[in-house]
Amino acid sequence: MAITTQDIHRAADEIAEAGGTPTLAAVRKALGGGSFTTISEAMQDWKSSRTAPAPIREPAPESITARLGEIAGGIWATALEMANTRLQAEREALERVRQETEQARREAADLADQVSAELDQARADLLAQSGALDRAKAEAGRLASELAEAQRRADTAQAALDESRRQCDQWADVLKTQVNAEPGQGDIKPKAKKPKPKPQLDIEDAA
Repeated sequence: MAITTQDIHRAADEIAEAGGTPTLAAVRKALGGGSFTTISEAMQDWKSSRTAPAPIREPAPESITARLGEIAGGIWATALEMANTRLQAEREALERVRQETEQARREAADLADQVSAELDQARADLLAQSGALDRAKAEAGRLASELAEAQRRADTAQAALDESRRQCDQWADVLKTQVNAEPGQGDIKPKAKKPKPKPQLDIEDAA
């Protein structure tokens, strides 16, 4: 639901009646949100309605009227005219200051809205980056587990390969002994007990 000027004025009145100062931030907090630009413009109208000076309407003192009569009345009228002229000049100067202040506040409100939007975007980006980081950590953990498993399989395969090489070396020694046996002595059995052949481990099965 859009915030109206009446809502802003009502919130400012409530803050002022409670003894507080109806600043832009205080009014925005009381409304529960809203654009700084909208609140700033409405607050200018609210302040103008409460602080507009009334022209001087003080009647001439009775002592002057009694003593001077029409002359005193003319003098007093002239004084009032001069006062009103001066008041009008001060009003014009005040209006110029008000316009300059309003322009500065409008620019500040626009900047505040822009900063607020950028902050919201930065928070959204941070949440997205945090989610991406969590997913990257999970993926890194998974890859580390897979790497550890692959290393374990590689160690098992290497152990199986080493065992196969050891068995091959044993068989090579036996064959070498039989080949180098002297002629005429018949089959000479090696001193070392002939090892029983063992089934070779398949590297892929060991992994």
